[in-house]
Amino acid sequence: MSRSNLSAAPTHDAPDRTPYVRLALALSLGAAVSLGITRFAYGLLLPTMREDLGWSYTLAGAMNTFNAVGYLLGALATPWLLRRSAPTALLLWGSALATVFMALSGFFTTAGPLLAQRVLAGVASALVFIAGGLLAARLGARQPHRSGFLLGLYYGGTGVGIVLSALGVPWVLERAAGQPHAWTWAWWGLALLCALATALLAWPARVLAASEAGLRAAPVAAPGEVGPAAHALAGRVFRPRDFAFALAGYAGFGVGYIGYMTFVIALLREQGSTPGAITLYYALLGVAVIASSRIWAGLLDRHTNGQALARLNALLGVAAILPALTTAWPLVIASGLLFGGVFLSVVASTTALVRHNLPPAQWAAGITAFTIVFAAGQIVGPTVVGFIADGPGGLARGLVFSALALWVGAGLALRQRAL
Repeated sequence: MSRSNLSAAPTHDAPDRTPYVRLALALSLGAAVSLGITRFAYGLLLPTMREDLGWSYTLAGAMNTFNAVGYLLGALATPWLLRRSAPTALLLWGSALATVFMALSGFFTTAGPLLAQRVLAGVASALVFIAGGLLAARLGARQPHRSGFLLGLYYGGTGVGIVLSALGVPWVLERAAGQPHAWTWAWWGLALLCALATALLAWPARVLAASEAGLRAAPVAAPGEVGPAAHALAGRVFRPRDFAFALAGYAGFGVGYIGYMTFVIALLREQGSTPGAITLYYALLGVAVIASSRIWAGLLDRHTNGQALARLNALLGVAAILPALTTAWPLVIASGLLFGGVFLSVVASTTALVRHNLPPAQWAAGITAFTIVFAAGQIVGPTVVGFIADGPGGLARGLVFSALALWVGAGLALRQRAL
């Protein structure tokens, strides 16, 4: 692929032959590593590790709280790193480090080192997720008419990681049964998946690095394609107060969604679901994440205010509360499908909000700010839900708290206006 494919404007004489969809799909492996595997696969291991190591739900939840602390640290460091390194390099280095830290989890059985690993894995996953999201946003800027779809493809990669984890972790646990601390083998298997994804990320990183100057430039679509509204973005600077309600709503999302993703598998096990049923539930959730890129692309492209974030948060609240209210298997499956079909599109909605309201030079600052409040919410969610689960009402009451946090976030996001 020539450098001009991404750095020069498409013309009638030189049609744009950039493989946008293939690049977005390849970049989506970064989302698979940073969220689908590094963060969410822990929910599959939590029941086994808790039983083996004698943890309370509070300590089990703290594992993902510490992961969110690391994610916050990584998000805070990312702007500094992006000033000194290309996002493609940050993507690859972050993915490689996430692989190492996942593998290290298989060598410890005491809480201290495992908590430290979760912090380090969180730092690495933030580097991957923000760098990949920035690159996907720049790809979308090249094709404004389907930018929401391309962003959705990137974030949908999380579903690939979820599906692979859903199929791989139970398989490894079954074959390691009888071994001391059988769950350690699952961590090593997850690290292998991260290593393979890192190797495959080399292609989009190489292509995008070759066109770095073009991707750092403003969108180069013809004036008729961009429209007069885009010219109003020139010179605009990201200010947190301009996005205050969306940031607060996104923090509510961080609090609510991570409680569900951390503990829903443990709740299903408590309710008597079989291992095969849980695998089916979690795999379908991952498939729904992958499909969500098409489901919500139009919504993300259409709304320049907080409407998309508010509506998606409200739907997530419905999905989160269903397993707390009923054990009816069709409704449990519906919960997983709805949750999977929505939650990563909430993340994509904030990237779209930034893209709609800021010039490209300010996208990194905007995406990073949303990532920081997202991480702050995730710090609160798992430990609070775990603490609630250790008391009367158990895990079901913890998921009620998650749903309420999501609905509060929806109400706040509804007040966000377009700039």
